[in-house]
Amino acid sequence: MAGIFILLFYYFLGTLVAYLIGNFIPGSIMGMLLLFLSLVFKIIKPEQVRKSATFFLDNMMLFFIPLGVGLVASYALIGKFLTAITIASAVSTVLVLVVVALIAQKMEGKKDA
Repeated sequence: MAGIFILLFYYFLGTLVAYLIGNFIPGSIMGMLLLFLSLVFKIIKPEQVRKSATFFLDNMMLFFIPLGVGLVASYALIGKFLTAITIASAVSTVLVLVVVALIAQKMEGKKDA
């Protein structure tokens, strides 16, 4: 129960910080960054949120149901911009793969040293 409270606290804290900086970064992302920094600097212990985080990760598919409904509801709009959506998706996928690969290589290098 404490884990859910901590996760929600960081979500709402992120939303507040995002509001204060003009919503330049979405509140949920800001909350994840704040939670990550709190874990890195050992403000909170991973064991405090492990059970709740595992529950959310195990049931992540439920969070995609509204997305699927939204896609079906706006099928005509998606069809109109399908080329742009496809290109943006392909480019962003490649960028994410490259960034993750570079970070993984750097982390492997640090582990070996």
